[in-house]
Amino acid sequence: MSEAKLKIGWAQADITPEETVAISGQFHARVSEGVRDRITATALVLATGEEHVVLVSCDLVAISPELWEGVAARLDGPSADALVMNATHTHTAPEIRPRGTAAGSSAEAFGVELDVMAVEDYVEFVAARIADAVNKAWASRAEGSLAFGLGQAVVGRNRRWVDIHGNSTMYGETNTPEFSHIEGYEDHSVNVLATYDPTGDLTGVIVNIPCTAQETEGLFEISADFWHEAREELRRRLGEGLHVLPQASAAGDQSPHLIWGRAEHERMLALKGRTSREEIAHRIANAVEETLGFIEDTRESDPLLRHETIELRLPLRPLTEKDVRTADAEAADWRATYEEELAKLDLAPDLRDEPHWHKPLWYVPVTKAYRRMRWYERVRERYEQQQTEEPVRDVTLHVIRLGDIAIATNPFEYYLDFGVYIKARSPAVQTFLVQLTGAGSYVPSARSIAGGGYGSVPASTPIGPDGGRKVADATIDTLLDLWGEDSD
Repeated sequence: MSEAKLKIGWAQADITPEETVAISGQFHARVSEGVRDRITATALVLATGEEHVVLVSCDLVAISPELWEGVAARLDGPSADALVMNATHTHTAPEIRPRGTAAGSSAEAFGVELDVMAVEDYVEFVAARIADAVNKAWASRAEGSLAFGLGQAVVGRNRRWVDIHGNSTMYGETNTPEFSHIEGYEDHSVNVLATYDPTGDLTGVIVNIPCTAQETEGLFEISADFWHEAREELRRRLGEGLHVLPQASAAGDQSPHLIWGRAEHERMLALKGRTSREEIAHRIANAVEETLGFIEDTRESDPLLRHETIELRLPLRPLTEKDVRTADAEAADWRATYEEELAKLDLAPDLRDEPHWHKPLWYVPVTKAYRRMRWYERVRERYEQQQTEEPVRDVTLHVIRLGDIAIATNPFEYYLDFGVYIKARSPAVQTFLVQLTGAGSYVPSARSIAGGGYGSVPASTPIGPDGGRKVADATIDTLLDLWGEDSD
């Protein structure tokens, strides 16, 4: 094989837990009660000459440092520096952040003892599965070609609305005279990168949309959310062996949930005979299939491949005494609720034996209160930190040039305003932004901070708009440098 030619390798791993786990994605704990559909990790190796990059998409809520390190330590061939992992942000997958909100024992993490697999044990299990897939993708790499294009599908919606007083709310009831407008922009782009074998047969697709996998986020079952149906529909149309690698573009203020127009949406679902997840899958598949029909003849087998890693030190969002007083009051209220719920369990321990179909489960209210309490208490912890040391967070960004395509990552739930800014200034013909390549947390826009509400208050935003802009500017500077090679 010519060293100048593009080499491509694909593989997939089943990362469904074999034990009962704590499901990540809500304030209250959820102990898994079964598997609705299998969760997977999909690995793609792209290599030209001495350069290579490994892209891995996981049906998880985020990518913790422990998970990335566990995969990197098990690689046999590809460089750890080339490893880029992203999460689809399904809220129905196991917790993978042992040093985050799930730190310590289940009692420390949730406020009560739960009989679940330790987070550290699941991380070890899933890291081994993912690394095996990456190593298989590396070993299977062979000459091929790629093509790229842009489609459209309505999947993500802005989930924040503003009332006539300027206050923002995530979700909630918009059927009120107080309603003014939806807070921010929506992006319905579907970025598609397709790979082909030497005979021209389609082998896989990257599908990049500005939306997280949260359509059925409240389940007590393991699930890949709408990406399960999307993969099935794409394989039904394009081939059972098709590899599908999902990516969430900048979507910190987006989700598939409707906050207005629900009645007509539900009516059309009934007429079509589809679930909401199936409808999203059809929209994605329609966009991908149409795009493939136009880009097939643009395949290239020797694109320029460059990969830059940016180590960036971001300022934490500065906190005021008022921020701390507000958070302290909320924490005290939730502490009182937590203690009340604990007392109920002490008085009626048989509540713990209620069947699982009895709602709410005994642990739901007590764990919700505990985790909300801890959520607000961390504001004071951050405030005290900024009094004694420089409040910063170190993050890693990846910027990849693949011919005329740019792929740029960030570890956050990154608000769409930043994503649009990067795309508007990118020198690439097409730019794939990939969020949640790390442990997450919201990075809000300036206008969302002004409105407040979940996703913009200090408790949910360790990084503020200044940090978000710094990420965007560093990304753009690197893209300009990579494209500046054309003029050298």
